[in-house]
Parts: sequence; C-alpha cells; structure tokens
Amino acid sequence: MCSTRVSRSASILLLLSATASLFAQDTGRTYSASASSMAAAGLGSSNSAAADEPSAPTVSVHVKVVNLLATVRDKHGKILPDLNTNDFTLQEDAHSVTIQYFSKESNLPLTLGLLVDTSLSQRNVLDQEKSASKTFFDQVLRDKDTAFLLHFDREVELLQDLTSSQQKLDSAIAALETRSLRDEDNSSRTNGPGSDPDDNPQGQRGRGGMHRGGTTLYDAIYLASDELMKKQQGRKALVILSDGVDRGSKESLESAIEAAQRADTLVYSVYFKGAEDFGQRRGGFGYPGMGGPMGGGRRGGGRRYPQEEHVDGKKILERISKETGGRMFEASSKKDQLDKIYTSIEEELRNQYNLGFSPGKDDPAGYHKLQLATKQKDDQIQARAGFYLASTE
Repeated sequence: MCSTRVSRSASILLLLSATASLFAQDTGRTYSASASSMAAAGLGSSNSAAADEPSAPTVSVHVKVVNLLATVRDKHGKILPDLNTNDFTLQEDAHSVTIQYFSKESNLPLTLGLLVDTSLSQRNVLDQEKSASKTFFDQVLRDKDTAFLLHFDREVELLQDLTSSQQKLDSAIAALETRSLRDEDNSSRTNGPGSDPDDNPQGQRGRGGMHRGGTTLYDAIYLASDELMKKQQGRKALVILSDGVDRGSKESLESAIEAAQRADTLVYSVYFKGAEDFGQRRGGFGYPGMGGPMGGGRRGGGRRYPQEEHVDGKKILERISKETGGRMFEASSKKDQLDKIYTSIEEELRNQYNLGFSPGKDDPAGYHKLQLATKQKDDQIQARAGFYLASTE
C-alpha cells in the first residue's frame, strides 16, 4: 500500500514538474524533488513510513522548452496587444505543434544591449546616436531592467557591463567616439595614400606592422550574445547602430546569427548609410580587428588582396534582424529620426507575446525552423525564424 502511494506521488510530481518547466527560459532544464518535499505537500506516505526510509529518493525530469517572443501588427502596421492563444498557430519544421504556454510580456524584466559602430564611416552620425541613445535608455529601462553598451570598429570593446544604473550607462555613452583623425593619419602613412583601414576586407598585414582592421560587426554580435546574453533570463534584445558592412571579423554572418538565436536574443538594427567617401576605396593593408577586452585577434597574410566586392549593409542588417525576431530600421538625416525609431523599438518591447512549447522527444539536435501565424491572414508576425536544440548527451 505504501509503495503504491509513493508511486502515485511520484507520478503527480512528474506532472507538476513538467507543467512548471514551461515557465523556464532555458531549454533542457532539469527539475528534481525529494520524497520529503512530496510528503510536505501531502503527496507522500505516512510519517512513520518515511522515517523507515534510509534516504530520500530523488525524482528528476528533463524537459526541453522553447520560448518564442512575437510582435503582431495589423495590415495598417498597428500593434495588436490583445490576442490570445487561440489566435495563433505554430509549426516546427512544417509540422503543427501545440502552444503550451502563452503570456503577454509587457513588464517581464528586460536585458538590453546597445552595439554602436564607431568606425570612421559613422563619424557624421555619432553625436546624434549618443544623444538619442541616452534618451532611449532613460525611457525604456525600468528598475528591474539591465543594459550594457559596447562599441566596435577594428576591435570590440565593452564600455559598460550589465547594469541598472542610468548614470553608468550615460557615462559609457559619453565615452563613445570614432577613431581619431590622428589614428587615421597614422594609418594613411603606414598603408599608403588612398587606403582606409575601415575598407580592409580581410584584415591584411600592414607594412608598418600596425594592428589594423575595420568594422567587426559580426564579432560584436557574437560576443554580445554568447558572453553576455546567453547567461541572462527573461526577455533579451540587442540594438545595433551601423551601416551593416563588416570588415575584419573572425566570425561569419551565419555564426553571429546563430549565437543570437541560441541566446534567445532579438536583434534590432538601425541602418545608417556610411559616409560617401567610405566603402568606395579598396585594397588597403592591415591586421584583423578582433581584440580589446572581449576577444583576441589573429594575423592575416602578408600579401595584397584583390578589391573587395560591394557589400549591401542594409540587406545584411535586414537578415540579422529578421532571423532573430527583431526588426531593421533605416535612419534618415533628419535630426529626430533616431528618436522616433527608438520609440518604435520601445513600443515593440513592451507589447510582446511569449509562446512556449516542448519539442518532440525524438527531435534531433540542431536547427529547427519555426513558422508562427495568426488566423487573420493580413496580420504581420515578427518572430524568430527558428531555434537550436541542444544535444541531451
């Protein structure tokens, strides 16, 4: 009789644990409970029977949960904040899955990362970025939210680690600056007239032995996702200010996107067209640009490389944002344009749906495509394109 009651208790606990796991942010989290905790809940055997047991056995369950943040707009572009579970359909690898967890996330703690391109191609817009970014942090961050700030050019540097201090963030924003004209002059003397370290596609070695690079956008996304965001719980988003053209990164575009997806991080990007005289000249020399406090560099070859093909930075940023569930904005020369973009990002971050489901136990490790839709065909869904399932071995 006693063993039967313990068995029933274990079964009930397994069910409760599996249900509770739907609220977890990480996939593959293990939940466990001892016989003593079951008894405390009135689910175990009598006190005398429990006392006879030499040790409290542990019941463990391993449940994978995938969380999907989504923003929904109607055909006119207006955010729809009042949908429910029955309004959505979800597919994994073209097969329908059941949405087991659903909530409207307007107040869940937010972790926000601002990634600012400080290469010389962005020198004309940096003051505007600094002013608008300060206002953005002031408006979007609440007491329970945290943020960090990093910049990237020939290297990636973390100017402010995760903090809830507005003062520390303001100080980090104030410290943002493009590479100095003196730095540029040194580069010109080293690499020869007409060469530009920002336009160095592969990070080749300079004649003077200087460490040159360019715009390490992919490295910045990878490091922000893998070293900072991956460790955080709750809602997570990166905001990138850049022209979208990478030069000198160790990481590829694909690995940067994968890192953000594995970290369950949305990537919003703001496209600033680079200065007209940048992105046109090619064929400089230099070193790759990964270094500083967040990474280590690697040396390139000593030979001159052919001219770099034209890179469409706008399309690159569009792909990064689309595949991670964020959105790409294009900034114009208007003074208040970035403020309006930040307002739109803030609105989206405060009007998200969180949908959760458990993949099949036989689903293989690796990448799986997701397709979220509403029953209203004209609605516009903004959500990540897939997820990575870790191996259980």
